[in-house]
Amino acid sequence: MEGIAMPPENKRLNIEASSSNPLSAIADAFEDLSNLIINHQIHHHHDHDDECFRLRLDTFSEACSLISFLFGCLGLAFKFAECEYVSKVHNLIEASKTHETLHSMLDCDVANHTVKTSGSNSRNLRRVRQGLDLIRALFEQFLSNEYGAASTAYAQVCAPYHSWAIRTAVAAG
Repeated sequence: MEGIAMPPENKRLNIEASSSNPLSAIADAFEDLSNLIINHQIHHHHDHDDECFRLRLDTFSEACSLISFLFGCLGLAFKFAECEYVSKVHNLIEASKTHETLHSMLDCDVANHTVKTSGSNSRNLRRVRQGLDLIRALFEQFLSNEYGAASTAYAQVCAPYHSWAIRTAVAAG
């Protein structure tokens, strides 16, 4: 499987097996993803003809599934975001049964002209990325601000894409 990033032998990203608590499991999973990318770059930095890096879709989706725990901690105002995120990650997990890598999944949507189609794997991936960005922004706000971290993170990441009704519901929540 040349060019496809694989986790170390017999190592699956698993919240029960990898850590004693969800935050540690999340940190471990994303550190593993980072290490896959870094190791590929180290071993192929001199190969100009090398295929582009291809991350396994199942590995990526499994790491993303761990993040849903954090949405559950954000309360009622973020319940819609949690449901949306969990649904989109589940769709990516299902897609991993037919697409080995993120790259092959996106190539398929491009070939079928479904990149912008609601419910497509590409759109689901974009929504998962937006969820990850929301959590990133939230943690950045926790580090820099005592008050309003969730509101600020939402305003930065999600509000530009949401209708007035959804923005109002989040503000009330």
